[in-house]
Amino acid sequence: MHTLLSGYNIYFVELPLLIVLISLVYSATRFDEWGHILREAVRWGLRLFAFLVAIGFTLYVLDRIT
Repeated sequence: MHTLLSGYNIYFVELPLLIVLISLVYSATRFDEWGHILREAVRWGLRLFAFLVAIGFTLYVLDRIT
């Protein structure tokens, strides 16, 4: 039986949502105005995404070496 969630992958579905939510919550704890919150959330989200990509790339390279 083929279902919609048969190709479900946590990295493509839930990870982007978690990055957005974590960035918004973190920014909201630091600022009071929505403009500042959204600006900081975008900046922090990009940093978090870059950090996770770097970790993934490092693990990929280490897996290929060994």
